[in-house]
Amino acid sequence: MDTTLRLKLSIMMFLQYAIWGVWYVTMGTYLGQTLGFSGTVIGLAYSTTAVAAMISPFFVGMIADRFFANQKMLGVLHIAGGLFLFLASQTLGETGFLWVLLLYSLCYMPTLALTNTLCFHHMRDPERQFPGVRVLGTIGWIIAGLTVGFLQLEPTAVPLKIGAVLSVLMGAYCFALPNTPPRAAGKRVTARDVLGLDALSLLKERSFLVFIISCLLICIPLAFYYAFANRFLNDIGVANAAAKMTMGQVSEIFFMLVLPFFLIRWGIKKVLIVGMLAWVIRYVLFGFGDAESMVFMLYAGIILHGICYDFFFVAGQIYVNKKASPEIRGAAQGFLAFITFGVGAFIGSVFSGRIVDAFTTVDPVTEVAVLDWQSIWLVPAGMAAVVMVFFILLFNEKSAPAVPTPPAEPSPDAAPAP
Repeated sequence: MDTTLRLKLSIMMFLQYAIWGVWYVTMGTYLGQTLGFSGTVIGLAYSTTAVAAMISPFFVGMIADRFFANQKMLGVLHIAGGLFLFLASQTLGETGFLWVLLLYSLCYMPTLALTNTLCFHHMRDPERQFPGVRVLGTIGWIIAGLTVGFLQLEPTAVPLKIGAVLSVLMGAYCFALPNTPPRAAGKRVTARDVLGLDALSLLKERSFLVFIISCLLICIPLAFYYAFANRFLNDIGVANAAAKMTMGQVSEIFFMLVLPFFLIRWGIKKVLIVGMLAWVIRYVLFGFGDAESMVFMLYAGIILHGICYDFFFVAGQIYVNKKASPEIRGAAQGFLAFITFGVGAFIGSVFSGRIVDAFTTVDPVTEVAVLDWQSIWLVPAGMAAVVMVFFILLFNEKSAPAVPTPPAEPSPDAAPAP
């Protein structure tokens, strides 16, 4: 891959994830502190990306991949998304905001698969070349978070407006990307292909079924972090919370690099267990930490993000890749993404909002909502612990290969981690 192409793809990935990172982390703070939305509504707001993740495979597989050049579809989706995101930054009320954010998510989520597909199409050796390009996405997310944190924009609508501007810029930039014709033009594609239902045959093996159930269930406590961690940190007085949360993405890069070592030394089961245990520890740390003498507990909880994500979700993708035959490998990865980033994330977003409301009271003097954050965080901690015990008891490592190689055919429909 020549230098010019690498630069173009790297800029694409940087913008792709900077757009998401600039508003997604802090939206809960803006909706809760500034607009006074309930936890339930905030949870529903975060569920819009999950709904879009469930719908986007149909759009990508049955429309975008068959009829439109990739770079042109990316351009149109990002420009339209930018307009919707700007509209979301206006005062719309709860219902209006949710509908507009859903429209934006329906534009944005398909672009995750489309950017991956564009990269794979132009790379001679995706296994070696893609990680070096994809890491620019994580860097874009980090820089977006640092910018919002240091400018103290978290409780404002400005991050949404910045995201809108970046989205329009990204849309315009996409038209300058290399031509990438639709990969499935002229081919018959069914809903079964799009959802990866051919991978259902793997569920006949008990351990794989246990793994899928665990993935679905662990996404419920996971949603608490994405929807409410930034608001929590701001509520208890942590300065530059958005900037400090980028330590999680730095951690993600580090643990991605060392993951193969642990897969070799420990095997897949122990790595997955450590990933789930990290979720339990993270939420306990949040529950008992504070912004003063125990602030180190909060930082430790943020830094655990690398283990939380890489040791379960990335390791899980590797496990699925090794379990599936080459004929259904792409289908299996698509099915995993649908279960985790779609169904699991949706249930988790809605559930987390209801739990936050259950532990929210109104101060009778100031009439300000007071959240019992310790009780809130102990709920996902307990849930993650139950999932971990379920997995330990029922997952049989003997039937689960633990070769630490990345997917030979990366699925463009699997949503990457933020």
